[in-house]
Amino acid sequence: MTDLSTPPDTLQGWLQYIEALHPKSIAMGLERVQAVKDRLDLHPGFTVITVAGTNGKGSTCAMLEQIYLQAGYRVGCYTSPHILRYNERVRILGSEASDADLCAAFARVEEARGDTALTYFEFGTLAALCCFCEQALDVVILEVGLGGRLDAVNVIDADAAIITSIDLDHMDYLGDNRESIGFEKAGVYRAGRPAICADASPPETLLSHAKSIHAELLCIQRDFHCLHESGRWHYQWADFILQDLPLPALSGDFQLFNASAVLTAIHSLHARLPVSEQAIHAGLQQVRLAGRFDIRQSAPSVVLDVAHNPHAAAALAANLNAQTNSGRTLAVFAMLADKDIRGVVEAVHTGVHAWYVADIPQIRGAKAAQLQAAIAEVAPKAPVHPCPTVADAYRQACIDAGENDRIIVFGSFFTVADVMQLLPASPDNH
Repeated sequence: MTDLSTPPDTLQGWLQYIEALHPKSIAMGLERVQAVKDRLDLHPGFTVITVAGTNGKGSTCAMLEQIYLQAGYRVGCYTSPHILRYNERVRILGSEASDADLCAAFARVEEARGDTALTYFEFGTLAALCCFCEQALDVVILEVGLGGRLDAVNVIDADAAIITSIDLDHMDYLGDNRESIGFEKAGVYRAGRPAICADASPPETLLSHAKSIHAELLCIQRDFHCLHESGRWHYQWADFILQDLPLPALSGDFQLFNASAVLTAIHSLHARLPVSEQAIHAGLQQVRLAGRFDIRQSAPSVVLDVAHNPHAAAALAANLNAQTNSGRTLAVFAMLADKDIRGVVEAVHTGVHAWYVADIPQIRGAKAAQLQAAIAEVAPKAPVHPCPTVADAYRQACIDAGENDRIIVFGSFFTVADVMQLLPASPDNH
């Protein structure tokens, strides 16, 4: 048991403490977090929507949160990872939890855990639940950190669960194929409750698991549908039809699949949490999410995107292609070493004119030389500029960019965070 004779009195102190508590940053399994949850005597009195998936989780959570807020409900939202501040992970009534509230929640978890060694994410998840249970909330949205079946978030039985997409990521933990990964993500589904899938080609393992537990499986393009038409879109699930909806204020056609899953979850819970069409329109128009095709300035334009796997990088490339851009595209690029670096480069390289690469100073961070080697294999003629840090890479890209060029910053949350700290805050995203 780690000694805590003097409890931390700052949020940063707590974060440093819980980071050192468990020998592994990721340790799959629910036994530890379930035991501590029981000791905390947490009994959520709110409706819970759990969101899992390879990509699109953050967007889906943001849309759910904004629509329910527009409908007048008291909403909690737990997401990860954060970009600049840990407080971003825990939102109550649309605002980040305060340092004081988080410190009090960490202290509660610490007191209850005894000699149980929790991971950083497990500790944080229980603290978020403590924050939510102290508020009179109507609905809480929980984003899965990794996988689903054995993720700490799954200690709570969801009233409705969404799986956004299924692709290859975290393969050391979830398996190296979509069938294995699909089974892990399907673990968030519950018997007799809405089990929503926004992946147009779900693995058989997801379908069979939902059937075996008698979940109410609802799949896009089978049970519910969306149609993009002339700058608006239409949604249908059986006899529930919404026409002439505004496009979500998040870039990318793929967001319609996420938005459709959101509307399916909302409608499936309509008896207990009615939502007007007006609230849906307002929520879709006002949703914001930092670091997801997040355009921060012009001349040159700067685009921040946390894309860190090939599936997300392909979506980034599609968004870039959909933009009008008369100049060059300069990429500020840094990734974690355990990600598919080559796959990400392959997804975006045709639209990139020059690369500015750097180390990520984390245990899992890839070196600039690894990034340079991957780019050389995929795009041998592309200019690559190794830089000491992400901030240096961004500054050099700014020096080299003309006013008609654009700079894209991507590869990980760390990459985006380092550059975001150099930019003025965007009022639309905070």
